[in-house]
Amino acid sequence: MGVEWILAYLALGAVVGFMAGLLGIGGGGIMVPVLTGLFAAQGVAPSHLVHLALGTSMAAIVMTAVSSLRTHHQHQAVLWPVVWRIAPAILIGTFAATWLATKVPTRVLAIFFSCFMAYVAVQMVLNIKPKPNRQLPGTPGLSLAGLVIGGISALVAIGGGSLTVPFLTWCNVRIQQAIGTSAAVGLPIALAGALGYMVNGWSTTGLPAFSMGYVSLPAVVLISMVSFFTAPVGARLAHRLPVVTLKKCFAGLLLLLSLKMLQTVFTG
Repeated sequence: MGVEWILAYLALGAVVGFMAGLLGIGGGGIMVPVLTGLFAAQGVAPSHLVHLALGTSMAAIVMTAVSSLRTHHQHQAVLWPVVWRIAPAILIGTFAATWLATKVPTRVLAIFFSCFMAYVAVQMVLNIKPKPNRQLPGTPGLSLAGLVIGGISALVAIGGGSLTVPFLTWCNVRIQQAIGTSAAVGLPIALAGALGYMVNGWSTTGLPAFSMGYVSLPAVVLISMVSFFTAPVGARLAHRLPVVTLKKCFAGLLLLLSLKMLQTVFTG
């Protein structure tokens, strides 16, 4: 791997970690479009671009998820009974969706990803929050929610916060506990997603060197080793910078990156 690619992955890790700490948003929205472009520039086959970007992004999220989970647990903001009840369905939904993703053409995945990022961007700009009007469902209801959250998260390589937090808030869970519980749920999503993309892409040929299925190990290591340190920096600055304004700027960035990914996938 050339020095320019190493520096690119390190820079991506720095940005992803910083933004995750600053805005409490997972890095999939940034990583997937950027990785798609980087892999395309390295000569990866167009039919594998988005799959490899999704799998690599899911694996790179693992370290961030561990750090976030630990922090929220220390602040006693994790509803562990909810986590234990929803986690099995999360694991099943995430792993199953990775299998589905490997059967879907890369252009279709790119369109789905871009549409979801547009939804996230609108949610951030308008600060849309569901009104609490019901209680947490029983295990069957939580399992159904887990299947949906895990499935969509695997298809767009996110830790689930964009879905889990609104769901828990809708169920009358305090916002601090909704965020903390979402962070805990993000770890099984990242683990199941990374494993699923590894297993389902295991026999695929034409991938970069040192890839395990649809996960590029060099990219994961380089991104993770930097994001682990820049996430706390972003978290500390969250109390000093105009986060509301930054969220709107970040929403615009998500849209631009998604459009750039579509251009890469459709025009090469």
